[in-house]
Amino acid sequence: MNSCVQNIIRQLKDVQNGNIWIGSNYDKKLEGIDQSKAFIRPLPNLHSTAEIISHLTFWRKETILKIKTGMGSKTDACEENWLPNETLSKKGWVVLKSEYDESLTTLIKLLDKKADSFLSQEYYDTDFRGYYPYQFLLTGMIQHDVYHLGQLGLILKLLDHPPSPPYG
Repeated sequence: MNSCVQNIIRQLKDVQNGNIWIGSNYDKKLEGIDQSKAFIRPLPNLHSTAEIISHLTFWRKETILKIKTGMGSKTDACEENWLPNETLSKKGWVVLKSEYDESLTTLIKLLDKKADSFLSQEYYDTDFRGYYPYQFLLTGMIQHDVYHLGQLGLILKLLDHPPSPPYG
């Protein structure tokens, strides 16, 4: 039985394209984003849409590795965690978005095969430097996605309605 795992899958899907209580999902936020808009930072200290999507993909791939091997390989300090627009623009928005979508599909397929007992099994987290149950990892992924969904909403609002300098 995997009703708890299915609940996690449902939450991951809902944040991506479901009808969620917080109002908007990733698909709604990202529709209309193209190459010309994806790499713009609306304020000097904010990330671009492309940087957010790359960051989310980075951590999803790390989560997939942890599920497959019981151990991660990356930490928050890794350069790949927040790749700059200059690097990302060489890939292009279409590729970044495709990798993002593929990472969610891969994660869901991997989880779909797991029993609920998997959630209490432990993996080694290189970032937190310890052993944690997979429930911690997956709950954290959902929280991480929701956090950056809000951040993305702010970025997109600022792109549509740029503030006047001195940004106050």
